[in-house]
Amino acid sequence: VQLQASGGGLVQAGDSLRLSCAASGRTFGNNAMGWFRQAPGKERMFVAAVSWNGVTTSYADSVKGRFTISRDNRKKTVYLQMNSLKPEDTAVYYCAAGRGSIPTPYQYGYNYWGQGTQVTVSS
Repeated sequence: VQLQASGGGLVQAGDSLRLSCAASGRTFGNNAMGWFRQAPGKERMFVAAVSWNGVTTSYADSVKGRFTISRDNRKKTVYLQMNSLKPEDTAVYYCAAGRGSIPTPYQYGYNYWGQGTQVTVSS
C-alpha cells in the first residue's frame, strides 16, 4: 500500500483544514486507517483512527470535538477534517494503514505510512 497525504498548509488559529490521504496498491477497504502527527522536537503521536468500514472512530483527547476522521473506500481515501485549529496543532501529519480492521492508537498497529504533510497554525 502506498499512501499520499495532502492538504496541509499555513493557517491562523481558529481556521479549518482538511487533510486527505490517498491509498494505492493492495486492498484498502479491509484496513483501519489512522492519522498521527509529529511536532518539532517531539515524538510522533496518535491523532485519530477509523475502522475499515468507517463506523468506529477513535481520537486523541487533545483533538476530540475539533477533528473528524472519515473515509471513502470507493475513492481509497481517508480524510481528517480539522476545525478550530490551535498553534499546538502545528506538526507534520502522517496517515497510516492499519494491520487490522479496528482502529488503534498504537503505532505498532500500522504497517504502512505516508510521507507526511505540514500543518502550521499561527496565533
